[in-house]
Formats: sequence, C-alpha cells, structure tokens
Amino acid sequence: MPSAETAPAPTGLTDRALNWVERAGNKLPEPFMLFLILFALTGVVSTGMAWAGITVSVPGAEEPTVIKGLFTGEGLTWLTTNLGANYIGFPPLVTVMPILLAIGIAQHSGLLGAAIRKLFGSSPAWALPYVVGFVGVISSIMADSAFVVVPPLAALVFKAAGRHPMAGLLGGFAAAGAGYSTNIFPTSLDALFAGITTSVMGALPGYEFTAVNPVSNWFFNIVASLILGFVAGFIIDRLVEPRMVRMGVSRDEIAAEGEDEATADDAEQMRAELTPAENKGLLVAVLGAVLLTAVFLVAFLMPESPWRNEEGGFLPRSPLLSSIVFIVVAYFAVVGIAYGAVVGTIRSSRDAVRMMSDAIKEMLPFVVLAFILGNFIALFNWSGIGTWIAVTGASALEASGLDGFAAVLGFILLASCLNLFIISGSGMWAIMGAVFVPMFALIGYEPAFTQAAFRVGDSATQVITPMNPYMIVLLGMVRKYEPGAGFGTLMARMLPFVVPFWLVWTLILAVFFFADLPLGPGNGIFLG
Repeated sequence: MPSAETAPAPTGLTDRALNWVERAGNKLPEPFMLFLILFALTGVVSTGMAWAGITVSVPGAEEPTVIKGLFTGEGLTWLTTNLGANYIGFPPLVTVMPILLAIGIAQHSGLLGAAIRKLFGSSPAWALPYVVGFVGVISSIMADSAFVVVPPLAALVFKAAGRHPMAGLLGGFAAAGAGYSTNIFPTSLDALFAGITTSVMGALPGYEFTAVNPVSNWFFNIVASLILGFVAGFIIDRLVEPRMVRMGVSRDEIAAEGEDEATADDAEQMRAELTPAENKGLLVAVLGAVLLTAVFLVAFLMPESPWRNEEGGFLPRSPLLSSIVFIVVAYFAVVGIAYGAVVGTIRSSRDAVRMMSDAIKEMLPFVVLAFILGNFIALFNWSGIGTWIAVTGASALEASGLDGFAAVLGFILLASCLNLFIISGSGMWAIMGAVFVPMFALIGYEPAFTQAAFRVGDSATQVITPMNPYMIVLLGMVRKYEPGAGFGTLMARMLPFVVPFWLVWTLILAVFFFADLPLGPGNGIFLG
C-alpha cells in the first residue's frame, strides 16, 4: 500500500472551511443512493405539481409547458417503457465509454507515459499548473470529451514531474468545467449560442441590432481564456497542491481490495529517460497521427464531403461536429497501437482487447451509477421541472427592477444558480435567452453582450453540482488516490476554483462594459 504523505494537520481558515464542506458533503448518501432519493423526490414533487395543474409559459413557445408527474398513469408508463433507454441514452455513456476504450490502449501500451516524459521531462515543474490551467480552459474545443481526456493526462504530467498528481487531476477537471463556455478558438458552442441569440430577437420585430455570429464574443473569449487559464494555474499551484500535501493525500494510486497496488509496467512507464525503442515508438505514433490527420482533412474538407451540413459548411451543426467522439477515439487508438507494436506491448489483437478491458474495469462503478443518474436526469427533463425553475427564476429577476450593470450581475448570478440544476448550456440559454435578450435589448444592450454575460454564469458552478454527470467520472478518478472520497470531497476540492473564476470572469466583463470594448468583430456592448 502506498504510504500517504505525513504533514501537520491543516489549521488555516481556508483549510478549516473546506474541511467542513468536505465533512458535511460526505455525510450525503453514497452517489447511487443519493440519486435514487433525488429520483423519488423529483417524482413526488412533479406529481404534486401535475395534480395542481401547474404549467409554465416559455417565451416564444406556442403552447405552455405542462408539468408531468411520475406517479401518474402517463408517468409510470413513461418510466416502464424508457428505463433502459434512459440508461443507454445517458449522454456521458456515449462520450465516456468509446473514448475510454481508446485511452486504455494508449495508456496500457505505454504511450501516454512515454509521451509525457518526452514532452515535460525538461520542462520546469513550476510551469505545469499554468499549462494544465490553460489547456483545461481551451479543451472545450473537444466538447464533453475534455472531461474524460484532460484530468487523467494532467495527473500523469504532474506525477512525471514529481508534483502531486491529484492537483493535476483536480485542476484539469476544474479548468475544463469552470471555463467551459470560453475558448481562444471559435467552437461549436459559439455557433449554437449565436443561433439561439439571433432567433430569440424575433420577439422584437423591426428592432435594429448587430447580427450575432460564432465570433461575436471572440475578443471577450480570448481575454477570458488567457486570464482564466492563469487563474486556474495559480489556484492549482498555491491552493490545491499545498492542501493535498498538508492533508497527506497519497501521490500513488491506492489499489482497491483484491487488486495489485502497482504493476511493473506502471513503474517502467514512469522512468525518467526513454529507451531507444520508446523513442522509435513515439516517432511511429506521431507519423500515424500525421497520416490519420491527412485522411481526415481529405475526407472532411473535400467539397462534397458527407460530413458537411446541408448548406455545405460545418457550423452550427454538421456530421463533422457530431463526430468529435469518433475523432478522439481514432487518434488515441491509432497512436496507441502504433506505439505498442513498436515497443512490444501490443503483439496481437488480444493485447489491445485486454487493454480495453482493463480500462473498462476501472470505470465499472461509473457504469453502475450511470443507470440511476441517467434515469434521474431523464425524469427531471421529461417532467418539465427544469423548465419551470428557469422561467420562474427569470421572471423573478425581471420583476426585481434592477438596471444598469446591477441587472447584468443579477442575470449572471441567476444563471450560476440555475446552472446547479440545468447543466446543458444550450438548453438553459434557449430558455433564459428568450427572456433576457429582448429584455436587455429594450434597455440598450446588444444581444451579443447578453450572450457574453450568460457565458460567465453558465460555467463556474457546474463543477460543484451533482447534476453534472461528469462529476461521477471525476469521483471515480479521485477514489484511486482517496478511496473514501465522496461528493463532499469533490465540492471541497472544486470550491477554490469556483469563486475566483466567477469573480475574475465577472470583472473581465465589467471592464469590457465600462470601457465599451468590442466583444468581437463588429459587436459592441450598447445598441446604437
């Protein structure tokens, strides 16, 4: 059993506060039981609201949304006919499991360990937190795949550099999640947001405003990405990692009962210097990636490519953007197999299958939890409770009478609170945008500015809510180092990121607002 680091007990105010959060949060039931309870409570509440005849009118919708109850004839029929579909159709399963198979090949073949030692072996250890912070923030270009790919790689990078792997793991996840709505590159999310923003302005026919497109917030996003990447690195370096050391969290994965603590292969992969065979394997893996990239470019960019949308482009939706998971899987599988074939870790297809099986074994707890989590989220959406919460909150803010930047702050705070319940950024923007884009336009704000303000509230809090399905994935990763970790542990580890991200991002928006800086090409803050 790897020995935990010994250190004096934490005594600082921050440590005491976070320890209280951890203890309180860990008193919650185990994740499966927690979501079973939440499922039952949602069923009871939705049934009461359905019996009361509660409806909610979404701005722009032709018909009001009727709250549907689980414990009604319609609800019980829905549950019995969709139990399996809710599970199998759980979005993270679609993302996590295929990527996990390919990462299993890349990891167990030795590729990831060798690549990290090659890339970061001569890098100064002090810079790693900032690299992880920046990479995490811009990893949203991979969509939800970022939550699966970045954290474990960040942990490997930190361990290879002699730093605490848990700091890299937590920092990678926090940066990817809390900074999800910004990027230095235009992403599919930008196109999706722009489409929603433009469509809801139909509520003000004849009202002149600057058209919103996928780069309408680009300048704002570039500034936010760079600053938030630095903030994430600072938090990892100055807050998270020192706390891991003070708490004596193990630097090594702690084997579950009945498993070997570490294999000779794992130890071999973390050696400082690469052998000639490993260097050759990396070269072949890079050549494989280059060849695969060439194939993808030809397939995707040719004029009649089937991966284009009906208009011949890629934004806001196209088969290409729906193929992100396939692309990630293809890269990890190709480079992993190429490397393994050269160094001898993959001698036949059986070796690759074994590596994928080992990767799945490590995620079995997530596969079990996904059953109840998928059904809970499906019930939350099907019942209409999520829509009711969003519209009710928006109406309350609208009735508050706030104006100026105070109204913008209220809007950001509302989005942050709703983000604890509604994880889908596009889904929440479709509801909130329908209310606030026209409302803020009437008091003189460009739709692109309202969209930028929404980005601030849409991301930071999603790394502390159990409603985020990837928190379950993170919990599985954390338990490799802290077997007794629970949701309280995750909340305590993520809180140091949430408040600074929220405050810094809001400050960036305030600077753009009061200095009247352009948010993107041709898009300002104020109408006219």
